Amino acid sequence: MPGEAGIAGLGQRLLARLHRITYLRYIGASAFALAADMGLFLLLLAGGWHAAAASAISYSAGIAVHWLISTRLVFVAGAQTRGIERARQKALFLGSALAGLGITVGIVWAGDAFGLDPRLAKLAAIAISFQTTYVLRKAIVFAGR
Repeated sequence: MPGEAGIAGLGQRLLARLHRITYLRYIGASAFALAADMGLFLLLLAGGWHAAAASAISYSAGIAVHWLISTRLVFVAGAQTRGIERARQKALFLGSALAGLGITVGIVWAGDAFGLDPRLAKLAAIAISFQTTYVLRKAIVFAGR
């Protein structure tokens, strides 16, 4: 049976291995961005905003959070640090975010139009836009050139 030092070492190796998996880091970044998004979404709904407008504003806040985390913790190897390539990457990231925004607003709007609770529609939108933006960001935005 391994001692405490052996268990701690095993835990550290496991965390290091998990950290190398881009998708898991992306999930973590998305969780932070989602917290910002959903928190603001619920505040705006409580303030009487229309569901689709609240979804657009809150998703935009989540985009800013996601960019910061993605470039510093998730896609570090593919992140450009300056110049025209950095500007290009920001534009591509924004494009992927706009695709996610379109999906999110469309699903929330449709759900609301069909009488679905906007919070449930937002959850469905999260699942679909998450996968879409991950694929776009991994394959295009932060792909090595």
